[in-house]
Amino acid sequence: MSSVLLIRHSMIAQCDVEKFGRKLFGENDVEDVLQRLDRLTQDEARTTAAQTLKVVYGLVENMKTIMDSE
Repeated sequence: MSSVLLIRHSMIAQCDVEKFGRKLFGENDVEDVLQRLDRLTQDEARTTAAQTLKVVYGLVENMKTIMDSE
């Protein structure tokens, strides 16, 4: 097979894979999943920040208690 035919065959195969993926998952479904994953990641970041602030606040309160007792 010539290189041009191999390239063309490869491009057709890739196109078929993309069509199959879109049919299998649906374009909207993939976008919806990505949006949900993005929201979940943002929620996880907010939760982590809140937990970190809680720990820091606890440490500051403990330091105040120790400094006041000295």
